[in-house]
Amino acid sequence: MTTVTGTHVTDLYPSRGATEVTVPRQDPVVWGAPDAPGPFEALDLQSFERDGFAAVDQLLTDDEVAVYKRELDRLVGDPAIRADDRSIVEPRTKEIRSVFEVHRISEVFARLVRDERVVGRARQLLGSDVYVHQSRINVKPGFGASGFYWHSDFETWHAEDGLPRMRTVSVSIALTENHDTNGGLMIMPGSHKTFLGCAGATPKDNYKQSLQMQDAGTPSDEALTEMASAYGIKLFTGRAGSATWFDCNCMHGSGDNITPFPRSNVFIVFNSVENAAVEPFAAPVRRPEFIGARDFTPVR
Repeated sequence: MTTVTGTHVTDLYPSRGATEVTVPRQDPVVWGAPDAPGPFEALDLQSFERDGFAAVDQLLTDDEVAVYKRELDRLVGDPAIRADDRSIVEPRTKEIRSVFEVHRISEVFARLVRDERVVGRARQLLGSDVYVHQSRINVKPGFGASGFYWHSDFETWHAEDGLPRMRTVSVSIALTENHDTNGGLMIMPGSHKTFLGCAGATPKDNYKQSLQMQDAGTPSDEALTEMASAYGIKLFTGRAGSATWFDCNCMHGSGDNITPFPRSNVFIVFNSVENAAVEPFAAPVRRPEFIGARDFTPVR
């Protein structure tokens, strides 16, 4: 157990110990009522319950995509943003890989977070008001942008940020076309029903390394082979403006982009206000607030 301000909080999902462990999911997948009003239809919620994700073919119009893409390009090209701790660069090319907390840096992306097509779906899935646990833009220019290795976000957010329960959902909104060749998102459908606790202690300030190339919190080859054999792998493609919503415990990753075709997206993580972060369950210190928020103010 972990202790927070004198209160004992049971750790339902142990990780970062001497060995890998698997734990059946202890939480609902869709927390909201099946008939709760919102942008998702009942069949979408059923699909999310079963697979751990739901795709929206056109969340944004072409004109809206153009606005957000211009803002992404402005942020990536701004020397002040590049020098900010919230910007993560590629280890090899030194080009910007991600910019975090974009809903605070940019009013353009703040409006996207508040858009009912976006936050309304989060409320439907999580059955409560929500706040932004993390936001970022991911930039994968052509010719060598590196991928994100297989992982469960919840494993990291639980171990290093202190999210107690699986009541968190992410949305990846494409700002460029997702081909089947330019490093698109891959998810193992159904993997959200099993928690994989990774082996190995969390180094101090692990985030500085993990945001460039993941090490701690990485599943073993044996575990990944077993999960892929059981669940298969779904690769997401789609036009700019499409979106993929996925559960916090989905096993997912993306490959390098060695094509000439860039792949950029905005990534927003919503957490239930009833699942506010406590102290990390398996890390010596909290990660910075621009990665794991401690402001639990609901999105309005």
